[in-house]
Amino acid sequence: MTVVAASAYVDGKPVRAISLDDPASLTPRGEEFVWIGLVEPDEIELRALQQAFKLHPLAVEDALNARQTPKVDIYGDQLFVVAKTAHLDNDNIIYGETDFFVGRRHLITVRHGSARAHTELRAQLEAAPALLAHGVDYVLHAVLDFIVDGYMPIVDSIEEDLHAFERRALDAFLSRAEIARIFNLRRALMKFKKLLGPMTQVVSALEHHDLPCIDTEVRAYFRDVRDHIQRTEILVDGLREVLTSVFEISSLLEQQRQGVITRQLAAWAAILAVPTAVAGVYGMNFEHMPELKWEYGYYGVLAGIAVICGLLYRRFKKTGWL
Repeated sequence: MTVVAASAYVDGKPVRAISLDDPASLTPRGEEFVWIGLVEPDEIELRALQQAFKLHPLAVEDALNARQTPKVDIYGDQLFVVAKTAHLDNDNIIYGETDFFVGRRHLITVRHGSARAHTELRAQLEAAPALLAHGVDYVLHAVLDFIVDGYMPIVDSIEEDLHAFERRALDAFLSRAEIARIFNLRRALMKFKKLLGPMTQVVSALEHHDLPCIDTEVRAYFRDVRDHIQRTEILVDGLREVLTSVFEISSLLEQQRQGVITRQLAAWAAILAVPTAVAGVYGMNFEHMPELKWEYGYYGVLAGIAVICGLLYRRFKKTGWL
């Protein structure tokens, strides 16, 4: 079975466990509401829940497909909500999906590809029965908030990497692998930003629209989730700007270093051109050249070359070319 946990609650307190093997236990009794959590369920399990809670067939098909964009669908007096989970694996952001079947007295969560279980969250909610007593809409808010909180470690981890890139770019040339990593991170952040927009729309719909199963007093809790998503969006935009600036700084510094090297090579070429030119003149082997018969001609030429090269060196050193 892929059921992680399934319980019935009254006044925010668990009163009994329920099981898919016992269809009679699935039906809420009295003032109960049930919360069933599944991970990668098969079709037989979802069809059993469809029959027990009268889930809409299209919603069940979407939950089985697990390739939906974040959305809120209304089916009569029930809601079907899709949220996207995300976690960082090396430099790749891995996405999962959590689907919610929401009725007045039932909440069914279906997780696909999510790295974070709801076990700890359920324990925290059961430790606060006054809040859990609000019912399924509060649990829906709590799970969405749990999912959105999982976005922040992604931002924090990438931010640490970017600080390292900044220090590296100022100290030395970025390697080809580092430049490729910058582009991969930028691409990952662009895709992540595309996820945050639909997630904001989902939470805004739950906050502002008159939807079945969502009580008025619980809507304010969804505003808090929306604020978390928008804060994440701002941070992601900031990280994209930093990535761009790191690449630009690296390019500017590399151009500057190449300019320095080019100037140094030009300076040395100018200095070396002096002995090259003099040697070329005296290497022409003409018979009638004034200094050929001079006793100290060889030493005089060497001294002249040394003086001229020394003056050029001092000049280039003073101007910063060397």
